[in-house]
Amino acid sequence: MSGKFRSLPVPEGLAGMRVDAALAKLFGVSRATAAEMVESGDVLIDATPVPKSHRVTAGAMLEATLPEPKKAPEPVAEIVDGLTILYQDDDVIAVDKPVGVAAHPTLGWDGPTVVGGLKAMGFTLPDAGPPERKGIVQRLDVGTSGVMVVAASIPGYSVLKRAFKERTVDKTYHALVQGLPDPIVGTIDAPIGRHPSSGWKFAVTEDGRASVTHYEVMEAFRHASLLDVHLETGRTHQIRVHMSALGHPCVGDPMYGCDPNLAKALKLNRQWLHATSLGFTHPRTGDYMEVHSPYPADLEHALDTIRQM
Repeated sequence: MSGKFRSLPVPEGLAGMRVDAALAKLFGVSRATAAEMVESGDVLIDATPVPKSHRVTAGAMLEATLPEPKKAPEPVAEIVDGLTILYQDDDVIAVDKPVGVAAHPTLGWDGPTVVGGLKAMGFTLPDAGPPERKGIVQRLDVGTSGVMVVAASIPGYSVLKRAFKERTVDKTYHALVQGLPDPIVGTIDAPIGRHPSSGWKFAVTEDGRASVTHYEVMEAFRHASLLDVHLETGRTHQIRVHMSALGHPCVGDPMYGCDPNLAKALKLNRQWLHATSLGFTHPRTGDYMEVHSPYPADLEHALDTIRQM
């Protein structure tokens, strides 16, 4: 395996850890990649090859050849069903992103993307950011629908990217969650990090990144509540993690503990979560503007059904 060679003593804090787990902690690679490195003979402890189950000791010399970082695929122009333009000008494109669509290509996703969809519509996005993320200043989860803004110019990219970073964009979501949160108006201020036992999930963790969610109950039903949610931060799966931690997971979200029977009764195949509006200062005019997205058919149907239950 070609790549960067690293040699360092095992820190005290990793003593007793499996070598593949220690590699993941030290170098930020996945456990799967770490295991491949060990099995390929690219990891030595005190100049000796070891199995991935080997427990490291403090001070032992760890030598590793890290793999070359993989590059995300280039976006492919592809018509995306349901991707519509809510607003556009020379600096800003606001889209209504359907469920099942990623913001941009990644190593783990080969499905439709907003970038590819815009390319197929004839848009030329600015050469700002990595090639696979041209114009992308924010992201929505694949399983979340709603309004998403993309920069259409380099000045637009610069201003919008800074606005999201400085948290001056008003991000509003509606979420249907199980039960009735108490209080009915509240703020969840709890750090979010990788789930300790499931790397593809997130959780409230002591060493996570600061995450703040504000919510208010809009409608209460027998089995669930419709919330108006404002995000102060923008962590991956933030609303889903915070509401689950509160004991009120999003309806239709088995990853974070929903009741599958309720989801089935509502004919939901994904979490009931929708980005309803974005409010921001226009990067060229300086005027404040808001873009809104209506509920898609599956979420509207679920809401109509639960109102009658």
